[in-house]
Amino acid sequence: MGAATVGAAAQTTEPPPGTPPAFGTGPQVGPEVSATTFTEAEKLVQIELTESEREVAASSWRSNMAALYERRTGTRKVSLEPALAPALRWDPILPGQKAGPQRDQFVRSNIDPGPLPSRDEDIAFAPVTKLSRWIEERKLTSERLTNIYLARLQRHDSKLRCVITLLREPALAQAKQADAEIASGKYRGPLHGIPWGAKDLLDTAGIPTTYGAEPFRNRVPADDAAVVKRLHAAGAVLVAKLSLGALALNDIWFGGQTMNPWLLEEGSSGSSAGPGASTAAGLVGFAMGSETGGSIVGPSMRCGVTGLRPTYGRVPRTGAMTLCWSLDKLGPMTRSVDDAMLVLHAISGPDPGDLASVPSKLDFDARTSIRGVRVGYFPKWMKEAPATDVDRAALETAKKLGMVPVEVSIPDWPYDSLDLILFAESAAAFEEITLNHQVGQLKVQVPDAWPNVFRQSRFLSAVDFVQADRFRRKVAEEM
Repeated sequence: MGAATVGAAAQTTEPPPGTPPAFGTGPQVGPEVSATTFTEAEKLVQIELTESEREVAASSWRSNMAALYERRTGTRKVSLEPALAPALRWDPILPGQKAGPQRDQFVRSNIDPGPLPSRDEDIAFAPVTKLSRWIEERKLTSERLTNIYLARLQRHDSKLRCVITLLREPALAQAKQADAEIASGKYRGPLHGIPWGAKDLLDTAGIPTTYGAEPFRNRVPADDAAVVKRLHAAGAVLVAKLSLGALALNDIWFGGQTMNPWLLEEGSSGSSAGPGASTAAGLVGFAMGSETGGSIVGPSMRCGVTGLRPTYGRVPRTGAMTLCWSLDKLGPMTRSVDDAMLVLHAISGPDPGDLASVPSKLDFDARTSIRGVRVGYFPKWMKEAPATDVDRAALETAKKLGMVPVEVSIPDWPYDSLDLILFAESAAAFEEITLNHQVGQLKVQVPDAWPNVFRQSRFLSAVDFVQADRFRRKVAEEM
């Protein structure tokens, strides 16, 4: 009731002579607070005021600070559109550094794909590098390949729970169009006719995009995300919208838990759970995932696929769900490195809808030897949990392949404190469903899931947010 109430009995004092006061000149608003309010709040932000400091803070709060919440609680509320980004943005290129490769070249592998396998299963598990050659040489039609994947998606989804929306009719229409274009000599490139799946936080015009979350189950966007448009332009065939942990956390969504195809009693990890599971199980040619803090590399490691978390800003996020403006990235999940680069090549480049997207060159030659490539590793970490014999064997295999392991280390700093940036931005991105309590509809309500984190984040310190951003720069410079 008191959120926007003007205190009629506000105490007035004569200001001292000289410069007029800079702040606190407006009417008193918001609920009454006391020194006790600050005593309790100090425990949340871990600072300590003296008794006199609390008294001054409490007596001036309603005129100095309460009005700062008018955008959300006052009579002149302003709604913020989901696509509206903060004015500040993160630039991963530090002063004095050059932005990535200095030349633009893309040379795909030119291996002979061999004869088309007789079994549909062997075709399904083939990498895009082979599938694209068979389609280009007209040994395989996009329609047949699309039907293979649609059948596998239907057959295996009951165990994997990796599909949110199956797109049978639109996919077959795209496949037939691809075959007609290729037959007439209009071959668009290595993704032409290749079926793929999109993590269900990428907008698809007229097709539900649910974020894996109950409050958005009926959300149908009017336009395609930028990467969806680019993959359509490359001739790729969208066969399914794939699962993600609700609002891009973990692997549980409103349809259940997405499972690892190689160990069905284990989740596929998150949040790109569906892209990881479906790619590993040969249900799509490739998939598009997203990563804020591990959401591509986690499922890729768990399910055994190639995940590429691109440099921030390389791939535009226009039309993708925002979790954290300064951390979100979109990238491919595939069954080979070459495949990942084929997809990255198609989706890279700036888009006016993403203020953080930048022009970037891509220097890739599939014929280049990996001998001499340096692989950084942390010796201490390789000797302790959660590292396993598999990780140690991978390091030995890198040596056998001619790569050069290089020991690295980083300072013992409180890196987890950087999560303040993620928590604050994500709570801002989903402010509306937090304040109207729709987050209570999410299946997972444990303390480390988004509903509780979003609510707790309302009590984070804005000053500490700025300090965390400064610490982020320090970490970047150290790395």
